Amino acid sequence: MKKIVILGSTGSIGTQTLQVIEFLTQKWEITALTANKNVDLLAKQAKKYNVKFAVIRDESLALRLKKQLKDTNTEVLTGNRNLEYVASLSDTDLVVNAIVGAAGLKPSIAALKSGNLLGLANKESMVIGGRIINKIIKSNDSEILPIDSEHNAIFQIIKDHNKKDIKKILITASGGPFLKLPIEKLQDVTVKEALNHPNWDMGNKITIDSATMMNKGLEVIEAHWLFEQPYAKIKAVIHPESIIHSMVEFKDNAISAEMGVSDMRLPIQNVLTYPNRYKSSVKELDLYNVGKLNFLRPDLDKFPALKLAYEAGKEGGSFPAVLNAANEVAVSLFLQKEISYVQIPQLIENVMNKHKKITNPEVSELFSIDKWSRDIAREVAKCL
Repeated sequence: MKKIVILGSTGSIGTQTLQVIEFLTQKWEITALTANKNVDLLAKQAKKYNVKFAVIRDESLALRLKKQLKDTNTEVLTGNRNLEYVASLSDTDLVVNAIVGAAGLKPSIAALKSGNLLGLANKESMVIGGRIINKIIKSNDSEILPIDSEHNAIFQIIKDHNKKDIKKILITASGGPFLKLPIEKLQDVTVKEALNHPNWDMGNKITIDSATMMNKGLEVIEAHWLFEQPYAKIKAVIHPESIIHSMVEFKDNAISAEMGVSDMRLPIQNVLTYPNRYKSSVKELDLYNVGKLNFLRPDLDKFPALKLAYEAGKEGGSFPAVLNAANEVAVSLFLQKEISYVQIPQLIENVMNKHKKITNPEVSELFSIDKWSRDIAREVAKCL
C-alpha cells in the first residue's frame, strides 16, 4: 500500500489522478486532498477515499467543509500554510501537485525539502522558482516526476541517455482552436471559442493559455529547468494532431518521439507507477487510422505570448515570475470578458516593460514580485 497526497484534487489533473488510482491494481492510500474553493467536490472526495486531511485553501469556506465532514474522521485544514504541511507529510510515497498557478510553488518546495517524491503538474513551480527548486533537489537528493504530457514524454525519452547527447528538445503544441483562424480575426474571438480546445480536456486557465500559446511558452521555461538545457536547444513545434507529445533530437541527428492518444491519464499513470508499467484505461493508439502527422513552425506574430515567454526565460531572474503573474491576471480578466483575447499578450508585455529585473530572487522576493505584477497588470488593464 503506497501513500499519496493530491494537491488540487478537484481540478482536471486531480480528478483524473483519482480515476487512474481507481483503475490501477496497484493499491494507494490517499492521505490528503486539497482544493481552492470547490468545497462540495472536496467533501465528496474526502468521504469516498476516507482521507486523513482535507485542505481548503480559501479560509472563508472552512466552516462549510467542516459541516460536510462532521461525521467523518477527516481533519479539515485551511490556508496556504496547510498546503505546505500536507505536502511535507512524512511516510508519503508521492505528492501530486496539480494546483494551478503560482500558489503551487511553496507546496512543491515543501514536498522536496521533506524528501517526498513530487509528481509535478504545476508548471508554475518551475517557471517561477526553477533555480530554487533545482538547488533543493541537488542538495536534498529529491526527485521530480513531470506530469505535463510534454515533459513526461521528454522524461521518458531521455531518462536512459546522457544529457550531453541532447541536441534539441522539441515540445509539441496543438496550436489550439485558432491555428487556422486568420490573424485579423483574432480580435473578435469569444471566451467560448477560446475554451473550445480541439484535442485536450483541461481547466479553463490552461485552455486559454493553450489558445494564446502561452502554455507552450511556460512549458519551454519549465523544460529549461527540468532538463537543464539552454533555451537555444528548446523548440516549440506545432503538431495539430497531438499524437506525438514531444520529441528529443540527439547529437547524431536521430529523433526519438513519445506517442499516444490525447489523454492526460497516460502521463499521470506513468508517474503513479514509475518505474514500472501497467495496463491502463487509456484507449490504444490505432496507427492505421492516424493518417498524416503534421508539423508547423509557430507564427510569433499570431501568437506573441510564446515570444514573450522565450524573452522572459532568456532574461531570467525575476522576469518569468512577472510573465506568469501578468498572464494569470490577463487570463482571468479575459474569462470575465473585461479584456479581449488579443489584449492578453498586450497586457503581459506592458507589465514586463515596467519591471526592473532582480537577478537571483529568493522565495519571499518572488511572491513580492508576483503581487507587484498582479497589481500593475490590473492597472494596465484599465488603460487598454
